Amino acid sequence: QVTLMESGGGLVRPGGSLTLSCVASTGGIELNAMGWLRQGPGDQRELVAAISKGGVTHYGDPVKGRFTISRDYVKNTVYLQMDNLKPEDTAVYFCNADELMGTFYGLGQYWGQGTQVTVSL
Repeated sequence: QVTLMESGGGLVRPGGSLTLSCVASTGGIELNAMGWLRQGPGDQRELVAAISKGGVTHYGDPVKGRFTISRDYVKNTVYLQMDNLKPEDTAVYFCNADELMGTFYGLGQYWGQGTQVTVSL
């Protein structure tokens, strides 16, 4: 059974930075894609960023140039470095993982509980 545990959310001012972390406990299951989706108030869930086992990355248009996804394969951890945060980035951020490439389509098999990111003065 795969469990995903997020950390690093919080309150930050516009223009600030935060780093999210997600540790995967896999029980021996090999994960290919890992990444992050978010859901803001009244919004649909959207893909933020994804990274494959081979290091291929994909970003949602709203975050390109501001967010960076990375992965530590030894620690089974995926990170999301968020810079130049804007109020519209306010959302619950969910870690997502898949044994194939589902995360790249927002359809990964495994989900974390989510961590709140609030960008406000």
